[in-house]
Amino acid sequence: MAISKSQSFFEGLWYRPTPWWLWLFLPLQLLLRLVVFIRRSLYRIGWFKSTKLSKPVVVIGNITVGGTGKTPLSIYILQWLKDQGYQPGLVTRGYGGKAENHPLVIDEDTSADISGDEPYLIFHQTKVPVVVDPVRSRGGQKLIDLGCDIIICDDGLQHYALQRDLEVAVIDSARGLGNGWLMPMGPLREPGSRLETVDIQVINGQSMHLEPLDYQGVGHDKPLDATVVDAVAAIGNPQRFFDTLNTLGLEVIPHVFPDHHQYQADDFEDMKGPILMTEKDAVKCHHLADDRMYYLPVKTRLTDNVEKELQRLLKQLLN
Repeated sequence: MAISKSQSFFEGLWYRPTPWWLWLFLPLQLLLRLVVFIRRSLYRIGWFKSTKLSKPVVVIGNITVGGTGKTPLSIYILQWLKDQGYQPGLVTRGYGGKAENHPLVIDEDTSADISGDEPYLIFHQTKVPVVVDPVRSRGGQKLIDLGCDIIICDDGLQHYALQRDLEVAVIDSARGLGNGWLMPMGPLREPGSRLETVDIQVINGQSMHLEPLDYQGVGHDKPLDATVVDAVAAIGNPQRFFDTLNTLGLEVIPHVFPDHHQYQADDFEDMKGPILMTEKDAVKCHHLADDRMYYLPVKTRLTDNVEKELQRLLKQLLN
């Protein structure tokens, strides 16, 4: 299993009972807690500038390090808004991308290595305007200039420089909040009490499920006919992907890479295949794909009560 040492080390600590020696990092955890409190307070009282856009802003984020399922939920919300006749757009930092000029408006010619894997995937699945910009307010204004009437901000819960009208927190049911400590003692960016202030919580694996669709070839249409696969994942919780493949009857040889990993040909040279990956991984592999490679697309399903509440909140904003 290929995995970065730092990722393996910290996740092994954060998502199990805290070993005694990790308490040595308590002063750093307390310092971060103080910094988080002061920073948010300064935004609240107006000492730090926070931009209000002319259109509603929906922030989708989490309070833990790593992925929780924000991207598939963003895609769900964007597609639902389109179906309702609205003109949504998405702004994101574009983590892992190499864009030098911002705001970057993604189009058909933009590659995943320039935009980042998640913005590329969102644009190609939804066909709504997607802008990459570390300054979210500037990127959001660009979307308004492009005609959008509602702005979805992906992974912006802690980006208080942009005012928001609706906050959606996504939580991984399998990992939860880990040991409950802030970094570096635990996986939290903000205290768990922050969840009490968001408008709605969506729990990936409970109130949200990623429904697997048919396997697709990466750059080819050869059908997948195997019971044993090399499973590749560079996502926040790779075990969820591997467990999904197990439920589909596949025997998995796992290969874990750091989240947002930029693949190279030698990452796959020791794999006999078939190689099965997530769609987020696949968008970064088209330039080096061969007929060993496949991906598993998924569709987001929400439970009835969460779906109705989320749609109610969105309609309330737009009406």
